Amino acid sequence: MFAFRSRCASRVTNSRFFSTSTRLRSPEDPPKPPRPIDDSTSALDYKRAQRTRPPPLPATDLPRSQSAEEAVTNILYNTPPPSLQPFKKHIFNCLVQNEPGVLSRVSGILAARGFNIDSLVVCRTEIRDLSRMSIVLSGQDGVVEQARRQLEDLVPVWAVLDYTNTRVITRELLLVKVSILGPEYLEDQLVGGPSHEPRRGPHPPHRETKLEKETTLAHNFERGAHPNSHTEPYNPPPLTPSEALRIKHQHLQSISVLSNQFGAKIVDVSENSVIVELTAKTNRVVAFLSLLKPFGILESARTGLMAMPRTPITHSSDKSDDMADEIGVVDASLLPPG
Repeated sequence: MFAFRSRCASRVTNSRFFSTSTRLRSPEDPPKPPRPIDDSTSALDYKRAQRTRPPPLPATDLPRSQSAEEAVTNILYNTPPPSLQPFKKHIFNCLVQNEPGVLSRVSGILAARGFNIDSLVVCRTEIRDLSRMSIVLSGQDGVVEQARRQLEDLVPVWAVLDYTNTRVITRELLLVKVSILGPEYLEDQLVGGPSHEPRRGPHPPHRETKLEKETTLAHNFERGAHPNSHTEPYNPPPLTPSEALRIKHQHLQSISVLSNQFGAKIVDVSENSVIVELTAKTNRVVAFLSLLKPFGILESARTGLMAMPRTPITHSSDKSDDMADEIGVVDASLLPPG
């Protein structure tokens, strides 16, 4: 009896020891990420609750009547007739679950249907487990609508909205590094590496191609017929430090004025280049880049298109007109003097 009690006491002691040891080792474990609030199955519950019969797909414009040869070819190879609908720009706004693999599944469906994504922006929302995707692509209405419904059938996708025919606010962010030395030194700055410092020292020897050799030979042959017209090329003297500083200041002033006209701002100024930031529509960004190109663009980075629908405004003038009709015309003799 005494031996049995001693065994039980030893087991209780060992269990307490192991429990305390595990408690002591728990702080040494690596930290774990926070557990998600929900998973993608909640998106299925939402779609089941909101399930309604979708409207029919847009009608596709069929081509002209087929000939006998085209009809036989269609029957043999099962090739549907091509649609005559024009290609339009479509903007998708997708609300998806924030979990690994969602982006690859969405892009995989669009790639399987032959769509080339023009831009794709993914960002978190005010809810931790939800993300928003803004996708811009070009295609026909019927094909794009089929792709939208197929995206909405994915498990981690809550909803997919097409903002093609909606009044939206679209913006795009641009960061561009522009040279202030002038376009003559652009090649030297590009060879200078990530810092874009102009290349110092003698240039490496240039190997002439066959076309350049033939062009030089033909040019020398033409000049040989008119020896008096042969003149030495004019080499301008190197710029002094004061002249180089004056040219940098003029270019910087021109870039600053151009940025102010477009609502952009200079966020970084270095010895030989500046970085300009612009947030605007896509057309405005393209126009700004084309005007900066003569100065010499060293590097540029653009985000995709972000879109948000406009909020409609209810007009109160209609209500006031209705109230005036109900009140009727006021007799001026009943009003007080003055």
